[in-house]
Amino acid sequence: MRHVISVLLQNEVGALTRMTGLFSTRGYNIDSLNVAPTDDSTVSRVTLVIRGSDSAIAQLNTQLAKLVDVVNIHDMTLGDHFERELAILKLKLATGGHARVLALAKKYDAEILDDAQNSCTVQLTGRLAEIDAFVEEAGQIGKIAAVARSGSVTVSKGEVTLSSYVRHHRLTG
Repeated sequence: MRHVISVLLQNEVGALTRMTGLFSTRGYNIDSLNVAPTDDSTVSRVTLVIRGSDSAIAQLNTQLAKLVDVVNIHDMTLGDHFERELAILKLKLATGGHARVLALAKKYDAEILDDAQNSCTVQLTGRLAEIDAFVEEAGQIGKIAAVARSGSVTVSKGEVTLSSYVRHHRLTG
């Protein structure tokens, strides 16, 4: 099963290496990894996507919680959440491709950043299935020269946030 894990991690040198090392030493491949600052300069938010059984991921999260740099962990896939990704594609268009790209951008509510024939660049934010479908359809319009994807970012649905949750359920490690 696919799991999206959000981690609040101390913003210290080597913290991310220690965290990701835990996954690799246990034989887990990280499908997606996103690290960004939070409103607290001492803490970063890490969102990662991994695959494994619910019980295996729960055990992995228990081990992760023991790392001194980890402030909090939440398996977002266990509750209601919003998940999005940003993709930027660069296409080399054949003759007549420009109109097709405009139609595709309109269909997916994407933004054309550069409409040059040899480097048409399009940006899309959406659910992963939308991004995958968009990339596939774009590849039928022109030659894909580059794809940059942000990886998943998530936030829980409702009032509870990972940073507010930590105030009430701080990990002891």
